[in-house]
Formats: sequence, C-alpha cells, structure tokens
Amino acid sequence: MRELQPGYEITRKDVAKDKLLKIGAWSLPFILSIIPALIFLLSFLVSSAPSWAIVSGFLLIVSLVGGFILGLIISGGLMYYRSRWLAEVRERLAVDGIKAEEVDWFKHELTTAEKRSLQDIEARNLLLGDAFRDSLAARLTATRIQKSAKHELALIKRRQGKLKYLKSENSNAFQEELGKDFEKLTKIQKEAEEMRVEAENRMHQIETAAKHGTNFSETELALKKLSARTSELPMALESARMEEEIRKELEKES
Repeated sequence: MRELQPGYEITRKDVAKDKLLKIGAWSLPFILSIIPALIFLLSFLVSSAPSWAIVSGFLLIVSLVGGFILGLIISGGLMYYRSRWLAEVRERLAVDGIKAEEVDWFKHELTTAEKRSLQDIEARNLLLGDAFRDSLAARLTATRIQKSAKHELALIKRRQGKLKYLKSENSNAFQEELGKDFEKLTKIQKEAEEMRVEAENRMHQIETAAKHGTNFSETELALKKLSARTSELPMALESARMEEEIRKELEKES
C-alpha cells in the first residue's frame, strides 16, 4: 500500500544531496579520465627508460578512453538514481499541495513561457514574483491532481468491468463502493480543473501588473483563497486513493 506522509519539508540534506548527485553525474567522466591520465603523463615525462615511456604513453591513452567510458557508465547510474529520488521527493511534497518555495523542485513541469515569465517578474518586482510563484504552485498542483485523478478513474473503470464477471456475494457491495469513489474522484478532477484555470488567470493578471506597474493589493485575497485550495485538493485526492487501496486489500482477502 502506498503511504505518503503529508507536510513533508525540504531539508538541507535534500538540497546537498541533489547538488552532489548533479555535480557527480557531470564531473565523473572527466575526473576518472583526467586524473589517471595525468599520473601516466607525469610518469611518461620523468621516465628515462624508452620501454617504460612507451608503456606510459599507451596507459595514458587507455586511461583517457577507459576512464571516460567508465565515468559515463557511473554518471548514467547516478542520473537514473537522481531522477528516481527526485520523483519520490516531488511526490512527497505534492501530497499536501505544492508551495511557492517548492516550485524550483518542479521546474521541469513548467512550460518555457512560465519559466521566462517567472524570471522576468522576479527581476522587476520581488513581491509580484512571490505572488506569481504562488499561482504557479497552484497550477502545478492542479495539473498533478488532474493527471492522478484521471489515472485513478481509469483504474476504477477497469475494476468495475472485471467485477461484472465475478459471481461473489461481495461484488455488488464493491461495485457500489467503486461507484462512490468514481463520483468523488470526478468531483476532485472537476475542482482541479477549476483551480488550474483560476491559477492561470491569476498568473496573467500578475504578468499584466508587472508590465504596467499597477497596484496588486486587490488580488491578495484571491491569492490566499487559491493557496488554501492548493492544500485542500491534494489531501482529498490522497484520501480517495487510500480508501481505494484499502478496498483492494479487503477484496483480495475475500
């Protein structure tokens, strides 16, 4: 059963780990090829014996090529591990809604226009930049909820189809429960779509305010409302998902 604890916060350890994995993945091919090559190069330069000079030159070439290939292999492993680890961190962050300060961890999910707008607005006005980040966080949360709810709805439809062919005393009860879950997830998906549209409209307003220097104080209440919905919907989706997983366990037992 999938268990994700709400209220997860990014720690310094997470930040340091991400930096180390990123630096390691990019630097290892060069470190593993250059350092051994430098050793053999020094050995080649200081060697007085012609035979050892030839051997050192050969080992120099081998270490450059072999070290680089070995570094690429290890680098690929680190990048794969980092992608899996980051996916897990993002899932834990998104359980109770993505916050403005966590947007940087989801930058790969932003569009090119959103990244450019965020950079431009923050360069002009930090207050508007924070507001834009809030709206971006809400948009990211809503999009994730939509995708997750769509996936869960597809699973429920599939299970409903399978239960039609099962002759069990509990099948009707399970069908009713699945129907309730389907309605609940459909409602969550609809609310997520409304939140996404609301967040995108708020982003356009902030962009306009940043370009024309208009007063943005009247939108603060709307932003607070949007932030509140950002934390409510993910918990509702997670609750529905947990209920469905518990029902699967009960169904397996029966």
